[in-house]
Amino acid sequence: MNLFFDESGDFKAGVAMSQQGEAYQVELPSGKRTKVRAKDVLLQFNTPEPTAFMADAQAIADEIDPDFLWEVAGEEEFGFTDLGSEYFGHDPKPHEAAGLIMKLHAAPMYFYKKGKGRYKAAPEASLKAALAGMEKKRQQALVQAQYVEELKANRLPDAMRSLVHQLLFKPDKNTIEYKAMEAACNELQIAPQRLMLATGGIKSPKDLHFAKFLFDSFPKGTGFPEVALPALPDLPVADVQAFSIDDVTTTEIDDAMSVTRLPDGKVRIGIHIAAPALGIKRDDALDAIARQRLSTVYMPGDKITMLPDELVDTFTLAEGKVCPAVSLYATLDTNDWSVISTETRAEGVPIAANLRHNDLDALVTEENLAANAGDYRHKDDIALLWQWVQVLEKGRMAKREAFGLRPEQTNRVDFNFYVDDDVVTIQRRKRGAPLDKIVAELMIFANSSWGKLLHEHGVPGIYRAQGGGTGNGWAAKMQVRMQTHAGPHQGLGVDQYAWSTSPLRRYTDLVNQWQILACVEHGVTAPLAAPFKPRDADLFAIVSAFDAAYSAYASFQSDMERYWCLRWLAQEKGDANTMQVEATVLKEEILRLTDIPLVIKLPGMPPVARGSQVRLDLLRWDEVDLSVEARVLDITQNAGADAAEALDEDLADDLLEGDAEPVPSEVDAAAAVTTESAGNPAAE
Repeated sequence: MNLFFDESGDFKAGVAMSQQGEAYQVELPSGKRTKVRAKDVLLQFNTPEPTAFMADAQAIADEIDPDFLWEVAGEEEFGFTDLGSEYFGHDPKPHEAAGLIMKLHAAPMYFYKKGKGRYKAAPEASLKAALAGMEKKRQQALVQAQYVEELKANRLPDAMRSLVHQLLFKPDKNTIEYKAMEAACNELQIAPQRLMLATGGIKSPKDLHFAKFLFDSFPKGTGFPEVALPALPDLPVADVQAFSIDDVTTTEIDDAMSVTRLPDGKVRIGIHIAAPALGIKRDDALDAIARQRLSTVYMPGDKITMLPDELVDTFTLAEGKVCPAVSLYATLDTNDWSVISTETRAEGVPIAANLRHNDLDALVTEENLAANAGDYRHKDDIALLWQWVQVLEKGRMAKREAFGLRPEQTNRVDFNFYVDDDVVTIQRRKRGAPLDKIVAELMIFANSSWGKLLHEHGVPGIYRAQGGGTGNGWAAKMQVRMQTHAGPHQGLGVDQYAWSTSPLRRYTDLVNQWQILACVEHGVTAPLAAPFKPRDADLFAIVSAFDAAYSAYASFQSDMERYWCLRWLAQEKGDANTMQVEATVLKEEILRLTDIPLVIKLPGMPPVARGSQVRLDLLRWDEVDLSVEARVLDITQNAGADAAEALDEDLADDLLEGDAEPVPSEVDAAAAVTTESAGNPAAE
């Protein structure tokens, strides 16, 4: 006897070898024997043999039209043999009955299974909906296949042009566009980003990196809504001639300085900070814009400002204007350069000059200052400031050493990026040059002094602190952190440090400027009048949001600097077959090129001392994934690592992974250097 049975939805036929109770021992055409429960047996037959039977049944199933079968079935539940009698016009033969149930089972849209061999025709409305859905899927499959062919031919389908960023950065994997892109990538064996570059969906690797950042951080775009500019308050005009020192690309000029020689032989140094807090009020439309962005975003050749250009133009410390500013005045005794007193004012400050590093760095050197050589604007003021800031730095270093930290290294090299029409120039600059040090020390002094002012008035602010942290290991304890109460910044060697000198570019500084102005205007009642009161939950929220945004912006800046380093390599290589460069060992297997700040990792490199010079053959680099492949040609051992190039190990890791804090193309004061590892000054 032969049996036709259902095995977990799969129909089979075989020879019944024996029966034990409610089970059969069945031999399949393959020779395999299996146990079949009696309740799973649908038909018994003698001929033909099982293989021919299944072939005949399948032929019957293939001939049956499911639409006609559905019409024959009616609305009531039925057994497959009963339906067979109506459909075939006679009691169905075993292979006909088998073919019928196979068709019923293969058409679940038409027939719902109700039990062993029993079915019910789907309601008409449900069937129409199911058929429409199936037709839709069929059409989508055709469209998807067409998309795949176009993508494989490096043509981007019109329907996908507006979806490129969505497909790359946050895809809905159920859409036919994504499925087509995935299928094309699999067939071509390339990544989605490279496919979009090949098809023109993304114009260049630079646009790819920029688009990814905008998609994540600026999903609504970088434009500003229309807002009314605030009316400027009437302010007393300071009797000073202030000047700023910035890079040639700087437009958001936050800080300036002045020198006034007093009749009694003392001098008064003015540190003047642009005062958008005099026009922007907490929770107004401009504050909402600044709080959403939290910081200006920097990248070589471009930036995304925190505030609208017209507002920046209103408050930037531009040459030839009297600008609203918050000024910190320090009266000094030039005999020992001690600070006799400090005073903070809100006032209009005449800006006599916007000096530029690009014009003065070669003139204002330590040698020229010592010899009183050179001719440039504000020469005497710069010379006097140079004397004071050396004393300030010495005092910071003494306190830094008192915290148990080693002396700060200031003779390293920084890099400036300039991009013109997609051609990049990278210039080396020695860190700690006089103009850098003047601006940095004055801003550290201002941020520390204003942090002290807030603390003494009981007004909360946003501070940067380092040292005394919790966690395992030295690096964790020395992690720079943000907090709303005063605390030492051991790396900088100050008792407190409140970011306050870049209110046009950092929201934290704008918040602190509101708080500082409350102290100036209200004195002892400042805690009641300040926009942010002690233990204000909103202030903690700002700190948290700023930390997250600043980290994302820093990572993007690092990626873009790495991209432009690779572009520089391509420019320098030209048509040459090879590219050989000099590099410095930062730590095991990690090197930085000498001419540009490109950090690469060479697994398997032989151990050498940090600071050793290495000659590399750059084999290839990739502007999409920002990778570099190189091999070592020659190593010059240097047991005494050159302090100008040998960075700390933690910073080497940060640079390699893109975690170092940003180095803005427009630097303010103590933000003039890349963040260093715990135990060294952070880029404040």
